[in-house]
Amino acid sequence: MRNLLLTSALGAVFSATASMAADVDTIAVLTPEQGSDFGWNQQGVDAARAAAEATGVEIIVAEGLGYGDVRAPMRELAAEGADLMLAHASGYNTAGPEIADETGVPVAIVDSPEALKAGLVADYTLSGHEGAWLAGRLAAKMTTTGTVGIVVSGEPPSWNSQSAGFAQGVQAENSDVKILYSVIGPAAYSDAAGGNRVTTSVIAAGADIIFGQGNGSSFGMIQAVESNKATDGSDVLFIDVIGDKSSLDKGHFLTSVVWDMTPVYTAMIEDLKADKFGTRSYAISLADDSVKLLKTPQVDEVAWGEVMAMRDQIVAGDLSIEPIFDAQAVRDLVTVSE
Repeated sequence: MRNLLLTSALGAVFSATASMAADVDTIAVLTPEQGSDFGWNQQGVDAARAAAEATGVEIIVAEGLGYGDVRAPMRELAAEGADLMLAHASGYNTAGPEIADETGVPVAIVDSPEALKAGLVADYTLSGHEGAWLAGRLAAKMTTTGTVGIVVSGEPPSWNSQSAGFAQGVQAENSDVKILYSVIGPAAYSDAAGGNRVTTSVIAAGADIIFGQGNGSSFGMIQAVESNKATDGSDVLFIDVIGDKSSLDKGHFLTSVVWDMTPVYTAMIEDLKADKFGTRSYAISLADDSVKLLKTPQVDEVAWGEVMAMRDQIVAGDLSIEPIFDAQAVRDLVTVSE
């Protein structure tokens, strides 16, 4: 009798857990800037919407929250019925786990892979290093001054891996090409004026191709690229990341390392439904086109064909590019321009 009661109790617990795990009706995505920036914020919002549609759940979009304390809006979203919150900014990776513990609502954060907590906290420290490596090969093929620049709005792991990938790609193509590296500020993601100022100085130092990672600050980078000539008199070209700004192009966009986070968010929702949330990491890659290079009219056709052949080698497993997430390791690959 005792065994029968124990078996029944365990069955009830299992059924309740399975039911709870499968009950995902609403997700929320939180972004520091508006989801119309053609970059990190927009790609996050668009991907969350696509994942919600693919999995049949509702979505709440909380955008323009800034880079400060988001505990209050996260509590509000939990109270509104969010079953999963996508905290789409590295600045949210402290508040996110705290609110998950406090409210019991699972939270996905970035740039904290060590913060996994089964059922409550997942991390999506994504890396577009494979695409950045290809962009570096392309840049080294197309530079006319022999100098390229990397301008970043901070040094979070995701930015670092792409900076390193780009630098390694440049060096693999032509070790004689100089790589200038400049940081706008420790968290200057929305500093467009700083992006303009720093990019202008990197161009003045000889760079004719700029690899820019910046969120809102990237618009300042683009202004600098459009307003300045390279030291050899040629037009300066810009390589963007995450989103597609080609609709804004005035003849200076070379390519973008485009991310699609839809597969990542979809997998998170499915993991939550299956009671596996917070137990694994997520990735984007060239293989499923969640990372890809954007082709623009400024791209040399021969160079593009060669770079796409390298892409096929990576996808086939014949060429491996390892991510580097450490800021100092990035600096060891480049010439730091203060």
